[in-house]
Amino acid sequence: MPTPLHLAQLNIARPRGPLDGPLMAEFMANLERINKTGDASPGFVWRLQGEDGNATALDQPFGPETIVNMTVWQDVESLRAFVFRSEHVAFLRRRAEWFEKLAGPPTVLWWIPVGDRPSLVEAKDRLELMARLGPTAEAFTFAHTFGTDGERLRRALAG
Repeated sequence: MPTPLHLAQLNIARPRGPLDGPLMAEFMANLERINKTGDASPGFVWRLQGEDGNATALDQPFGPETIVNMTVWQDVESLRAFVFRSEHVAFLRRRAEWFEKLAGPPTVLWWIPVGDRPSLVEAKDRLELMARLGPTAEAFTFAHTFGTDGERLRRALAG
């Protein structure tokens, strides 16, 4: 019997200004609310967070100017519903106001055994793998999604 799997997700971003500055004020003022929306969404399993309830102040391997968001979901469709069909999408559409465009991919998805919690080092390895090889069964995107069986899903799962 195959090992049951959950979906891990990493998103990195480089803010255009200090998190406590005026440029990032609206984003930061809504971060807790959007995180709570995700936490309460069907299919949500886990979110990386520090004592402040988010991951913006955590030490991470992407550099001091970068912030991270890492979550685990039951499946791609659950994450897709939160990202593209909840109030989160309004903030996603405005990301260029708050964040610089990165040279490489900002997001990666991959399957993990149920009960596992990915590390940021593992997540960085997955993001770098996707940057090198493009989407594969080991590291993919919404637009190029792979199922738990490693097969490419025919229907693109972007918004």
